[in-house]
Amino acid sequence: MTPIFSVLSRLQLAWQRVITVGATVAVSLLVTGCTSGGVHSLVNVKNETPQPERQLDDYFTIGCTNIWQLEGPGAEANPLYWLRAMDCARGLSPAEARVIAHRHENDTWQEAFRRGILLADARITPQERQRYMTVLDATSASIPPPVQSLYRVWLSSQQLQMKLVAERGRYNKLRQTTDTELEGLHQQQTHLQAQLETTTRKLQNLTDVERQLSTRKPATSYPPDSGHSGKVSDADSAADSIAPTGDSHSVKEKP
Repeated sequence: MTPIFSVLSRLQLAWQRVITVGATVAVSLLVTGCTSGGVHSLVNVKNETPQPERQLDDYFTIGCTNIWQLEGPGAEANPLYWLRAMDCARGLSPAEARVIAHRHENDTWQEAFRRGILLADARITPQERQRYMTVLDATSASIPPPVQSLYRVWLSSQQLQMKLVAERGRYNKLRQTTDTELEGLHQQQTHLQAQLETTTRKLQNLTDVERQLSTRKPATSYPPDSGHSGKVSDADSAADSIAPTGDSHSVKEKP
């Protein structure tokens, strides 16, 4: 009996090991299946993301000397080309920018855009800026859609720069007018100050004269003496002798 029980025990242990191994294998398969499915699903989702049909060429490796020589739809319809052109234009001096811009004088949107980029920071006059802005405004409908957004941003900066120049011009004109008015007021103040000093001197002179006159002694009047009375009486007598009498007048009228 003992050997039979021993055999049964061994069979039971063996069966348990088989069950354990089977369960482990089953779980492993399930996990592997889920993981594979998850990876598959992620890959499928990633593959379902729409990719651009056309990749843009990167022009930032092109040298600034050659960037202005590139032409054609492949470059001119690529916003990266124009960004590289703007980056190169910032490294030019005003004289160099004018020389290169003089080579692009055609009235197309491409040439006007190049001129604008080159002359944007070349210390140009408002009239020169307005010239290429007018050409761009007339040809902007021909700008390719990929470049439109970049062009609008650049155009806004140019319009702001034109407003800044106009405001500076008005400020300088106002300052010049104010300086002229201040100069006129200064001259008027100098003239009035001179008149005030002249009038003050005259008043001072008049005050001195009046002071001198007030300090003089008054003139001595004649005393009522006989000599003076006699002179007055003699004068009255002489006046009476000169006046004609009524008799003499009547004699003269007699025939």
